[in-house]
Amino acid sequence: MASIERLYDFFQPEHYDLFIDVSREAKLIQGKTVVTGTAKRQSIALHQHDLTVSSVKVNGQAVDFVVDNPTDQIRFQVEEAGQQTIEIAYEAPLTDNMNGIYPSYYSVDGQDKQVVSTQFETYFARQAFPSIDEPEAKATFSLALKFDEQPGEVAIANMPEERVVDGVHYFEKTVKMSTYLVAFAFGDFQSVESTSQSGIKVGVYATKTHPKKDLAFALDIAKRSIDFYEDFYQTPYPLAQSLQVALPDFSAGAMENWGMVTYREAYLLVDPDNTELAMKQVVATVIAHELAHQWFGDLVTMKWWDELWLNESFANMMEFVAIDAIEPDWHIWESFNANDAQSAFRRDAIPGVQPVHVAVHHPEEIDALFDPAIVYAKGAHLLVMLRSLIGDDALRKGLKAYFDKKAYGNATGDDLWAALGAASGQDVGAIMKTWLDQPGYPVLSVSIEDGRVKVSQKPFVLGEKPKDDQRLWQVPLKASVAGLPELLTDESADLGEWSELQAASDGPFRLNVGNAGHYIVSYDDQILAEQVQQLAALSAIDQAQFLQNALLLAQANEIGYADILPVLPALADSDSALVQDFVYQAIAAVKVFASAGSDLEKNLKASTQQLSAKSFARLGLDKKATDSVADELARPTVVAAALYGHNDDLLAKAHATFVKAGSAQALPADGRTQILKNELVNYNSQETFAALLSAYQTSANASLKRDLSAALAATPNALQIKELVASFQDPAVIKPQDLRNWFAGVLANPAGQDQAWDWLKTNWGWLEERLGGDMEFSSYITVISRIFKSREKLEAFQAFFDDKKDQPGLSREIVVDTQVIENRVSLVEKQEAAVAKALAGLTK
Repeated sequence: MASIERLYDFFQPEHYDLFIDVSREAKLIQGKTVVTGTAKRQSIALHQHDLTVSSVKVNGQAVDFVVDNPTDQIRFQVEEAGQQTIEIAYEAPLTDNMNGIYPSYYSVDGQDKQVVSTQFETYFARQAFPSIDEPEAKATFSLALKFDEQPGEVAIANMPEERVVDGVHYFEKTVKMSTYLVAFAFGDFQSVESTSQSGIKVGVYATKTHPKKDLAFALDIAKRSIDFYEDFYQTPYPLAQSLQVALPDFSAGAMENWGMVTYREAYLLVDPDNTELAMKQVVATVIAHELAHQWFGDLVTMKWWDELWLNESFANMMEFVAIDAIEPDWHIWESFNANDAQSAFRRDAIPGVQPVHVAVHHPEEIDALFDPAIVYAKGAHLLVMLRSLIGDDALRKGLKAYFDKKAYGNATGDDLWAALGAASGQDVGAIMKTWLDQPGYPVLSVSIEDGRVKVSQKPFVLGEKPKDDQRLWQVPLKASVAGLPELLTDESADLGEWSELQAASDGPFRLNVGNAGHYIVSYDDQILAEQVQQLAALSAIDQAQFLQNALLLAQANEIGYADILPVLPALADSDSALVQDFVYQAIAAVKVFASAGSDLEKNLKASTQQLSAKSFARLGLDKKATDSVADELARPTVVAAALYGHNDDLLAKAHATFVKAGSAQALPADGRTQILKNELVNYNSQETFAALLSAYQTSANASLKRDLSAALAATPNALQIKELVASFQDPAVIKPQDLRNWFAGVLANPAGQDQAWDWLKTNWGWLEERLGGDMEFSSYITVISRIFKSREKLEAFQAFFDDKKDQPGLSREIVVDTQVIENRVSLVEKQEAAVAKALAGLTK
């Protein structure tokens, strides 16, 4: 495949007049695009994909043209360079691949319906209209939309509707923006509206299959997020509206189309009467993420896809900044530390993983960039580190200067670093270059030598260490002692006399206080013993960080998991949801050694029962009026642990709750996943299985559907698993947007692993055809790498995927995930005996 040719170099658009006529019945788009712009030479081209072009006119005159499908281009000549008006008439199919212009399917009161919407990121606008479909090719857009309209249906787009004439909906001209942010939707939507403090119309749209009350939470979060960002960025929201639109079929989590953000229903709609707090937090952070993009990504856009992190990393950090400001009682940064930071740490240490800033040479590589653990989570963690280093005042001052200079244009990372450097007085570019342009992160080794504390850095690697690895980073030390250097810029440094540091330290001596730095620390035995001695008195973030460092070092085989297990009882009764999360992250890591029915598994379940007993007795299964936020967040973790540990009280109580409720729909959301899973795993009947599968198919509540799928996929019954696998390709049962989670659930079930793996191998061609153009497609490979742990499965994985390494969109994922499984297999072989011995000792 040829490298990407930048068409913007030859034609620079200024304005598009788009006429798009959509027939849902015929599944056909008929369109006319008129684009004005400047040609830099006589031979120019526009992007297209799967368009049937009937005519091309330049300045009113018909011209010959060539449609080159392999390069996604329409090529033609203009008489001379300079200002041009180009008119193209075309047709295109309405597809079910959840990109371009596509329908979503749902039903209301037994009646099948469709809404139609767009998904143009990364390079799918060319499926809807001819264009220069590149981020740098910003222009204004005037949309005229016609469709097979039914009474009561509405049409929405980036900008407010101007008028409707003869069934054509005309929308106000947009501001200057990239093609991938153009958006519209139409159908039988309901909506709720509010107004921001600065007068922006804020709306939430969804189909009428949902109660209208489910839209209120998102409206409140969206309004308050916009108010927060206008203040924090010191830059007004640039449009007249901000619409949040829930779609029944949507591949990603959400998409930041300017002025009309689209979401999966699960990430926008909230039942105010029956949704657990953790899910509310997820929805709130997704909304805040997309609205952060309205400035960072939409107002100022990356120049090219290699700077994708400029969009995603920043929005990923800002979602937590915003929600922490508008819902401070949630302590949302604990969620960041438990999830995003750990995802980044685990992924970023694997040989072959991409850096945050990565070159793009082929179109398919663009979708491969969207590695959530790197471009989103690691990039966000790096910006959290930078924020900690320069402070909020400098961050806000730098961002305002950045927006003022780059508004309605494009930028690179260097532009951002220049603005933040000028605001902070630090060489931000030099610091961040070491983190963005090379993959991985360091482990800092801290030791006492001749009475002095020495620190050194080396790359932290899970798996085989590369030879002559010379990577170095500029590392913010953030020590527990004031007066030490801010940065470690060399391979090693002398921090001073141990006795003086020990006396001056706030608690036991530590680096990376607050866990903002994207690195881990390995302490020598003397320093580590002091930390263990004072562990109970440390803050929740310090306790969690202690386990974080230990778990990563154990995964790299630098210490043993057997060394971590004796520490867990000291933390298991914590009333911190963050600490509880890390205790059971440790248990989850040890599950890799537990074969079904083995003595090790029995002892692990017994240990988990002991660890969770007191907290479960305190929290119980049911939500209480006296619950703190931490209690609400910790309960699902503790109950899941008690369920795994086969806590008899829980099993009986959960079963009784299920029987009393009479249906999944009647269960309280808090504890629902565990109640349903208990019913399928420990009280399984075909009647119950059928009822829950039917409830999954008929429910419109995305949170309930998530809980039902998690429970159903855990069934130990082989025939029931066979029925689920047979439904993988039936959209009437499992929508394509949900298939990956179903596949992952069944694959993680020991009773279903072989059936799920065989299905994927047999139906890979169908999967590629159905979802292959989607940015989430390669994550099917990632899912497998998280589960396989035997040498036999490693060899099967290699045998199936090795011949797919030449596909640009899959190549890196296959290489990295092969390494992930290899590491796990090696870890089991090296540490299983020691873990078994440690668990046997703990359960005596």
